[in-house]
Amino acid sequence: MSVEHVPRSAPIPDWVAARRRAIGEQIRAARLHANLTQEAVALAVPMDRAAYNRIEQGHASAGLDTLLLIAHAIGVPLADLVR
Repeated sequence: MSVEHVPRSAPIPDWVAARRRAIGEQIRAARLHANLTQEAVALAVPMDRAAYNRIEQGHASAGLDTLLLIAHAIGVPLADLVR
């Protein structure tokens, strides 16, 4: 698989946005399975609940450190959230 360089000013490809939404859905499903609220996870990370919500909705991307913290707060391996 080749890796394309995409300038930062270019919009992200559609497949990236779709994958970000899918990851957000997996985070939400794991959170609900753990009977946690968005507020509880956001406090554990720590981050603003609205920022956490944007990640779940796929409107914002999270860095690796944030994803690791979210996985830890929910109590699942990171791999479960990004499959």
